[in-house]
Amino acid sequence: MDFDEIFRGYAELLYKYMLKLSRSEDIAEEIVQETFCKAIINSHKFKGECKVTTWLCQIARNEYLNYIKKKERSNLNIDDFSAVADERRLEDIIEDRETAFAARAALRELPETVRELFELRASGLSFREIGDIYGKTENWARVTFFRAKQKIIEKMEEQGYEV
Repeated sequence: MDFDEIFRGYAELLYKYMLKLSRSEDIAEEIVQETFCKAIINSHKFKGECKVTTWLCQIARNEYLNYIKKKERSNLNIDDFSAVADERRLEDIIEDRETAFAARAALRELPETVRELFELRASGLSFREIGDIYGKTENWARVTFFRAKQKIIEKMEEQGYEV
């Protein structure tokens, strides 16, 4: 394995994934470094049964979970669900922020695995890669994501939001 090439190819993806999970540049950088150290040390265990991306994301996820355990409980936030254009009226911007806040609050009520699935998806991973990370099928990842999205929509509608 050429780890220089792997690092150049995947460090940014892992960094973005960890940044979304941790909401901290320092923590994201630390986890990415630890991930590549573990990958180098355990490279003999990689059998090529999944993509390198999947393998690295599994390591990064485990490193992050270990970090959380060490630091008690960390806030796990999801990025805004909608982008806000500068030219929009102030009322629309406030409404979008309130809607995004309600969506994040509904997401936080879901199990940690589901929140992580959203983070992986937001990081650009396919359902197949997400399924591989959890040792499940692509269909499991799709169905879990869809059901979680439906629960978020239901909770938001209960609160009076139009979704």
